[in-house]
Amino acid sequence: MAGNSFGTLFKLSTFGESHGVAIGGVLDGCPSGIEIDFEAVQHELNRRKPGQSAIVTQRKEPDTVEFFSGIFEGKTTGTPIGFAIHNTNQKSHDYTHIKDSYRPSHADYVYDQKYGFRDYRGGGRSSARETASRVVAGALAKQFVSDMNINAYVSQVGHMKMETPYQELDFSLIESNPVRCPDLEMAAKMEGYIKEIRKEGDTIGGIITCVIQNVPIGLGEPAFDKLHAELGKAMLSINAVKGFEYGSGFNGVAMKGSEHNDQFNQDGTTTTNNSGGIQGGISNGMDIYFNVAFKPVATIIQPYQTIDKEGNFVQTKGKGRHDPCVVPRAVPIVEAMAALVMADFSLLNRTIKANS
Repeated sequence: MAGNSFGTLFKLSTFGESHGVAIGGVLDGCPSGIEIDFEAVQHELNRRKPGQSAIVTQRKEPDTVEFFSGIFEGKTTGTPIGFAIHNTNQKSHDYTHIKDSYRPSHADYVYDQKYGFRDYRGGGRSSARETASRVVAGALAKQFVSDMNINAYVSQVGHMKMETPYQELDFSLIESNPVRCPDLEMAAKMEGYIKEIRKEGDTIGGIITCVIQNVPIGLGEPAFDKLHAELGKAMLSINAVKGFEYGSGFNGVAMKGSEHNDQFNQDGTTTTNNSGGIQGGISNGMDIYFNVAFKPVATIIQPYQTIDKEGNFVQTKGKGRHDPCVVPRAVPIVEAMAALVMADFSLLNRTIKANS
């Protein structure tokens, strides 16, 4: 199956299914000599893993990563880094009822039509469990671009939206609550709302905001490989993502050019940052910030009508262990994909400037 790799020089290829033996990946292009903090890698996986709180899926997976290659005596060797995460808590029988039918708004139908065959257990390859491999690679990318600070947090759940700009937030509070919202009052409201939704057997969507600070000037290419375009591609490749905006985003359409233009300071910084740290597809040294919109999880624990392989209407009901709201666990995934993009462009920039 094509489409399992991401990146140009700093390149990740992933493998595995939700209920298979393992998931994992190969990270190619990582420079040699980087000392790896294995605890930091596992910490990122722990932020994403299931069963971590009362508002996420209760599937119990340790999500312990095992490295097979590319690291020697704690440092990268410059060769491909192979790794795997074993699945240990599959309950495949939870999905036998959809063996011959399709869940609405899932990939079931299109996988069957595209390949003529599908792994119905937990969604197979289309499951968000694949993103654990991205988190491993992203954790390594973070260590490569350690001068940059990459922080993501939940800024909206359903109609509950934070109004505080990121510049006024304390990012150290993100991990202080299960929602991963740095506004503690709003976090408590969001948590209560998600619990209510779960009791109804329903789901809800949300928005994750990501901020990248200490970005060097010059990352990104001028035409098709613009920095914001690659960030958008990275975010839109995450399961359940329905939208991406950076800088002023859609709000910018209501502004006049005289209001929207970021005026220069003498040192090249700007007095405002409606550009979101990117101009002409290239980083300008200001903070990069963007929003990622996630739809409600498609599996609802309520009766619903769908169709089977023969096109007949059938009645069924969602089973298994699922997130009522995906955004709390998606925060480290957003950070990981952002880190992979920044690492890739950092390497690309070295091939362009002789003194880089």
